[in-house]
Amino acid sequence: MLRISNTVELGDWEIELHPIRAQGAGGQNVNKVASAIHLRFDIHRSSLPPFYKERLLALTDQRITQEGVVIIKAQRFRTQEHNREDALNRLREIIREAVKQQKARKPTRPSRSAKRKRVDAKTRKGKTKALRGKVPSS
Repeated sequence: MLRISNTVELGDWEIELHPIRAQGAGGQNVNKVASAIHLRFDIHRSSLPPFYKERLLALTDQRITQEGVVIIKAQRFRTQEHNREDALNRLREIIREAVKQQKARKPTRPSRSAKRKRVDAKTRKGKTKALRGKVPSS
């Protein structure tokens, strides 16, 4: 069971975990041992609440395919157990980030003193730049 929140859990039957050989450097061990984990999670077939499914499918994440399947490849660690935990934690974070409520932006205006300071700084900068001109020869 993968616990997402207090009320939402995913069953083991919903998550496909396949051991694969990891890429990159690592010598003979990386060529022999299937220590990386390939995780597949079908959003449409899952037992997630409809709100969770809608938010997940609305994400523009490259790990979510057009068919609504989350694909995660975990190969950060040397052991398969660590990579399995890493993949499950990453899936949990994707789902939690999808359902997190965004704070509504409250539009604000600059204060009168802030406007005055900005204009004063601009005139000071302009005077400094005006002094950089050629010196008149006499």
